[in-house]
Amino acid sequence: MQSNDRLGIGLMLLTTLIFACQDGISRHLAGEYNVFMVVMIRYWFFAAFVISVALRKTGSIRAAASTTQPVIQIFRSLLLATEIFVMVAGFVALGLVEAHAIFAAYPLIVAALSGPVLGEAVGWRRWAAIGVGFVGVLVILQPGFGVFSPAAILPLASALMFALYSLLNRYVARRDSTATSFFWTGVCGAVLTTAVGAWFWEPMSRPDWGWMALLCVSGAGGHWLLIRTYEVAEASTVQPFAYFQLVFGSAIGLLVFGEVLELHVAIGAAIVVSAGVFTLIRARKARQAS
Repeated sequence: MQSNDRLGIGLMLLTTLIFACQDGISRHLAGEYNVFMVVMIRYWFFAAFVISVALRKTGSIRAAASTTQPVIQIFRSLLLATEIFVMVAGFVALGLVEAHAIFAAYPLIVAALSGPVLGEAVGWRRWAAIGVGFVGVLVILQPGFGVFSPAAILPLASALMFALYSLLNRYVARRDSTATSFFWTGVCGAVLTTAVGAWFWEPMSRPDWGWMALLCVSGAGGHWLLIRTYEVAEASTVQPFAYFQLVFGSAIGLLVFGEVLELHVAIGAAIVVSAGVFTLIRARKARQAS
């Protein structure tokens, strides 16, 4: 398929907008009900979606599940489900603005771990950008100024888990198809979230069931758009635009939830995003050179 960068960028922007709206809905629901139940219901729909996608692409459940690395597939899938638990809890405890600002460091963590995990070469320029990016995280957290919130550990831990999940995606992609990895992600995640969330079931109001339905549909729609994005354009071209989720998510936090954008958060987020975009550009140039 011929690459269409303009379409890919447009799809990525739409995807980040949908994911930001999904984060806002998650923040609302998890603020009213137990986070484990909210994520569990979300995963039920997601599992049904990924099974349908896998069947369409592979023709059968057996073909979709076929892998020579089941342990890694299970681990990365459970890691993502755990990361979602932690991140949604972070939205409630810290707010969308600060949680997204801290989570924006995950591409830098990916770059830092790509050497030991995947054996990829990381040059001094990218290491310098990684260092600058983590200075930005420190600006956001303000350690030593008496305002550090323990809740900030949640999006930071989430960023670390998502970075490791992203690296494992690249690792399993060496032998498994996207449909297979997608299948394991949905099914294993649904098993874990059900095992945990079933113990925390709460009655939900009719309006909030509507929000839950929208959360499920937007989750499936966002993932479908993300798949479509990578089908029409190279990942290295569209990935920098994924940072717009920080912009959209922060806007929802400010306009819908009445959060406040502190100056140190804005400055730190700008540093983190700039460093992240630089690492993505350097990684793209390194791939082109090789």
